[in-house]
Amino acid sequence: MSLRWKHAPEGSNWGEFGPDDQRGRMNLVTTEKVLQGVAEVKVGRTFCLSLPLDVPGGQAMNPRRMAPRRYAVLRDGKSAGQQGFCWSYAAEDAELTDVVNDDVVLMSLQYSTQWDSLAHVGSRFDADGDGEAEAVFYNGFRAGEHVLPGTEDPTAAEPFARYPEPRAEALGIERLAEHGAQGRGVMIDLEHHLGRKRQAVGYDALMRILEVDRVEIETGDMVCLHTGFADTLLAMNRRPDVEHLHQSGSGLDGWDSKLLNWIVDVKLACLLADNPAVELVVPKFSTPTPMRRPRLPLHEHCLFKNGIHLGELWYLTELARWLRAHDRSRFLLTAPPLRLPGAVGSPATPIATV
Repeated sequence: MSLRWKHAPEGSNWGEFGPDDQRGRMNLVTTEKVLQGVAEVKVGRTFCLSLPLDVPGGQAMNPRRMAPRRYAVLRDGKSAGQQGFCWSYAAEDAELTDVVNDDVVLMSLQYSTQWDSLAHVGSRFDADGDGEAEAVFYNGFRAGEHVLPGTEDPTAAEPFARYPEPRAEALGIERLAEHGAQGRGVMIDLEHHLGRKRQAVGYDALMRILEVDRVEIETGDMVCLHTGFADTLLAMNRRPDVEHLHQSGSGLDGWDSKLLNWIVDVKLACLLADNPAVELVVPKFSTPTPMRRPRLPLHEHCLFKNGIHLGELWYLTELARWLRAHDRSRFLLTAPPLRLPGAVGSPATPIATV
């Protein structure tokens, strides 16, 4: 038994892949699963499953996440954009013909199409069995010990720089990058059946859709949920109409216990959606409840309890429509995150090959 915890959360699979595992159910994406994904390539066409990195646009959708801001690299206090090479770092070499651009980008890693690492969401849970809840993550890794906040810099010039150098010593996004994030993708086309009206999709509705579309999900599949949300957002051209978006697109019902059990029992590797959270986020509870509970129950269930990575704001509409037109639901999915040690999420530019 791991020394990090005496009790695992109810409904969790901590220790399934060993007490020190940091990859969760992506361990189910084996070499055989990669070959299954490759076998789905029939015509060689590719689809980019990423929104442009500067979409949504602004911070209206999420005031805590910053759109990309790009700058030119500096050399001797001047822009290095469209300069030539120099050997002394003092002046350009007139004998060289090269013209070089070099950029710097500042952005939130989970602004646009993104992966959530297993360090993104944990829970307050009594893992020690001492009657007191502590902040822990998948497989019992601890906040403040394995997942470290930034240290405050009161002299920071801008608010975003106030807490520099946070670091996930465990469960960082690099664990997913090292695994490869490539395998067999399976599309569930919620939009085709439900339209783009905001609604929570529970177990019963999901099973009906799978049956009608003859979609089969097997161990280690990377499951994609098409709701049309990202397509609606993209059409807004970086000026998101938040009120309209709040009424757009379906999402999984994180309060449906049958659905949560199915996600674990079917042994999917990860859940990926074109909406902002995979699950449908409900307003803050307006009435007291008899027990504490999460705001994002599917995030808690997947990331914290069962080591299931989530992907959000993927662009799936073109792929979903092509698959439907060709009576298919499976494809090769290649979706590595940035190999940025210690990060709790990452932009992604997934590619589907059919």
